[in-house]
Amino acid sequence: MPSIFYYAYMQRALLVGFLLALLVACLGTVMVHKRLSLIGDALSHSSLAGVALGLLGGFNPVIGAMAACVVAAFAIEGIRKKLGNHSELAVAIVLSTGIGLAGVMSGFVKSSADFNSFLFGSIVAISKFETRLVIVLAVVVLFSFFLLYKELFYISFDEQAAAISGVPVGLVNAIFTILTAVTVSIAARTVGALIVSSLMVVPVAGAMSVARSYKSTIVWSAVISVSSTIGGLVLSFYCGLKPGGTIVLISVLWFLLLHIWKWAAGTKTIGKGA
Repeated sequence: MPSIFYYAYMQRALLVGFLLALLVACLGTVMVHKRLSLIGDALSHSSLAGVALGLLGGFNPVIGAMAACVVAAFAIEGIRKKLGNHSELAVAIVLSTGIGLAGVMSGFVKSSADFNSFLFGSIVAISKFETRLVIVLAVVVLFSFFLLYKELFYISFDEQAAAISGVPVGLVNAIFTILTAVTVSIAARTVGALIVSSLMVVPVAGAMSVARSYKSTIVWSAVISVSSTIGGLVLSFYCGLKPGGTIVLISVLWFLLLHIWKWAAGTKTIGKGA
């Protein structure tokens, strides 16, 4: 058995990484198709305010991050509806607010090491409580995602048409918002608040270059996300690298390779046609 499995913390890291990769792939696909790819950035930065609040209040920072993400997610939805044609500004407003609060509150945190661990993640330091939390979250999110698959599919492309078709857009959006907020807060703990949005977007971007349907996009995103996460953890263990950054760089490599593959396949097709 490889030495990486000898350590309990790596066993937890691999399990948590695998589950989060699946969640991020599913939710990220919906976010990208809704043209809200930067929402992960806004939520992850807002989670830092919750982390600081947890450290100051003496409770688990992950719980604080979850609360902050949920508030930020609903704030984005509320501001989007008010701004109309300029709804994309909602993400920038919440992102700026989250960064500002995190910056001010972090100044009162006594242990900067605890706060900094959330910036680039600390997946190998996942506790047993957080592991159980991720397992429960994975079950709830995956069950909800597949239960609302058709509704999320309609809303991803056209909310107005979905509403006309009888889809409860407000309720589905609220459920999706909560699931995304909770997932981002946990992912920020593992891969880091500064790069969690990359993990939600880059695998989907790579998948869209080769997938031919919405369902295949989800499958390809899951493959890229899981392989990047597991590969990043293994490389970081044996090469002494930072797990979060390694995971994202592998997903970027996936993106580049798939685009090169698509370009090469297109060139061959053109050559045969000529």
